[in-house]
Amino acid sequence: MAQATIGWIGTGVMGVSMAKHLMAAGHPLVIHTRTRARAEPLLAAGAQWAESPLAVAEQAEIVCSMVGYPEDVEVTHLGPQGTLSAAKAPALLIDFTTSSPALAQRIAERGAALGTQAIDAPVSGGDIGARNATLSIMCGGTEAAFQAARPVLDLVGKTVVLQGPAGAGQHTKMVNQLLIAGTMLGMAEALSYAKKAGLNPETVLQSVGGGAAASWSLTNLAPRILKSDFAPGFFIEHFLKDLRIALDEARALGLDLPCATAAERTYRALAEAGYARAGTQAIVHAYGW
Repeated sequence: MAQATIGWIGTGVMGVSMAKHLMAAGHPLVIHTRTRARAEPLLAAGAQWAESPLAVAEQAEIVCSMVGYPEDVEVTHLGPQGTLSAAKAPALLIDFTTSSPALAQRIAERGAALGTQAIDAPVSGGDIGARNATLSIMCGGTEAAFQAARPVLDLVGKTVVLQGPAGAGQHTKMVNQLLIAGTMLGMAEALSYAKKAGLNPETVLQSVGGGAAASWSLTNLAPRILKSDFAPGFFIEHFLKDLRIALDEARALGLDLPCATAAERTYRALAEAGYARAGTQAIVHAYGW
């Protein structure tokens, strides 16, 4: 039985790996991204190029997006050359981008009017999770849309959970980013303390990395820091975007989040200092690393 053709929009650090998993499962892929050169590995593997999100939607039954910012999501799906402006809208739309809950709701409403089932499905796990298809995928949408999307989601993720109606996936991702904000600050401060105290950070991690202080950041990012590897698994500028969305949503809910506020301030200073395209582990530079 022929596999459904999937449209893929956005081939950044994580998007390329995720799209490769779909191709490996036998899905024909139609691709669009702002910089065609980034899509070359997929095109070389047999994916077809499309000149716009609209052109992607015209050739695919299912459209997935993994772009940078909420404004990119809006243009991709709601703009004049967007997927939902196609003469025949796709049957299913999955947006993996971390974006705003309100925008996810707008896309779902527009899609429903056109007969398109839409899921907001932001992910966690970074470049490693994308390469290994072990991402955690937080979904918002109807039960029917979730079940329609599930075969695709299972190809790129390990933990796939429907959190509620449209926008609930994005709200859940904000919870995830708030948790990470705290662990990143704690990791950077702890490693900086160890270094200033004259300790060997590698042996310190042997002692503290498996107990109550353990975290994904400590396991996966601290070793990169010790090797002076600040290449992006996740860009500082994108994490800063996520923190700003989380803080905006928190204000709307009447919440004061001092830890997230401190993280946003620290990452903003790093971005302004030229680290916007570094990995989030470059936070240690804020502590004189």
